[in-house]
Amino acid sequence: MNNMNQMMKQVKKMQEQMLKAQEELGSKTIEGSSGGGVVTVQVNGHKKLLSIQIKPEAVDPEDIEMLQDLVITAVNDALTQAEELANNDMGKFTGGMKIPGLF
Repeated sequence: MNNMNQMMKQVKKMQEQMLKAQEELGSKTIEGSSGGGVVTVQVNGHKKLLSIQIKPEAVDPEDIEMLQDLVITAVNDALTQAEELANNDMGKFTGGMKIPGLF
């Protein structure tokens, strides 16, 4: 019975650590960019878009599609990095297993 209590304490401690790690992801900022830095975006570890910066030289009224592509590329870059950050931070607890809804 003592082993069961010890195991339950360990599970509870791990759950608390996972929750804390997940909360901390929200305070981490990741930057993605494209076009050599003419478009930069910031997302947090929860994959929420925080900001977009577009340098004037990226804006060509004759080629709006290029600007759209630059924004998409920068956002995808930042989101990919945020996903990797979440996998690294939370993977400590899951042993690399993908647990749906966890992160």
